[in-house]
Amino acid sequence: MSCVSAALHMVTTEPASLESLHVLYQSDDYIVVDKHWDIRIDSKMWYEKHTVQAQLRHRFPQLADPSTYYGFRFCHQLDFSTSGALCVALNKAAAGRAYRCFKDRTVTKAYLALIRGLVEEQTQTLDFSIGKNSTEGKTHMMCIEGTEGCENPKPCQTELTVLEYGLYDGDPVTKVLLQPLTGRTHQLRVHCSAIGHPVVGDFTYSSGADDGPYRMMLHAHLLHIPLEPQPLLVSAGDPFLPALDPKWLPQRSLRTLSATVEALLERRVEEDRKTKEEERERARREEERRKRIKEQRTEEESEEQREQCQEWLSEWAGD
Repeated sequence: MSCVSAALHMVTTEPASLESLHVLYQSDDYIVVDKHWDIRIDSKMWYEKHTVQAQLRHRFPQLADPSTYYGFRFCHQLDFSTSGALCVALNKAAAGRAYRCFKDRTVTKAYLALIRGLVEEQTQTLDFSIGKNSTEGKTHMMCIEGTEGCENPKPCQTELTVLEYGLYDGDPVTKVLLQPLTGRTHQLRVHCSAIGHPVVGDFTYSSGADDGPYRMMLHAHLLHIPLEPQPLLVSAGDPFLPALDPKWLPQRSLRTLSATVEALLERRVEEDRKTKEEERERARREEERRKRIKEQRTEEESEEQREQCQEWLSEWAGD
């Protein structure tokens, strides 16, 4: 953990650079990096010199795949202002395996955030459908169903767990762990804003008012991809500590991050176990159904053959 803390301290005080890529995990198939809070994953704009893609090309030129546009296959997305665990596939087969996990929603992601105000309900499910905002001047934003200009809202859920209450730069805030159960654009930011507790430093969803903090306080802390035969489990540490940001002053702790994450993973393992049992049971029932149909067809064919045989015998006897 000491090297993670050191790297986090560096990126909280320094802007992103080509050399500031922090690798959390590396194998023949995947690299997981701790994305900086003020850098895009990739960009087609010539003036975007510092991107995660450029950092990867700088650090691992030999691993870039010339058959892809960006040179590296990003398994998922993080917003420009969001830091934390970001998985990159190093070949097409690995990308396909990860994609299936994301598509089947078997991936577990958990984010740390500091949000404005004191959240009273300590554990809750945020359930707001999210759509694109078509209002003039806000087309880069998302919004919840029922608000003006909300187009094509889709179901969306986030689990919120309160970790600590405290102050950020003198204002009351709550440190929370957020687990997205779906994967919509800006989901966590929109959901937190919808309950009246926007993410600290979220310039976009505060209509430009929250521009004091040096960054948006949203961090992809945990990433678990149930790959076979070896699952990928990576933690990107906790950047929201007084030692790293003195403006954050915890006052009351409800639960530890480690215990909360452990409980989340245990719950996910149990859910996956139940899902696999249900799948096996469905497969068993389907096999039994097919077997019954086959036996029924065999019986029908046997009966038909018996009747035909009797018909031949009677004709033969008549002759």
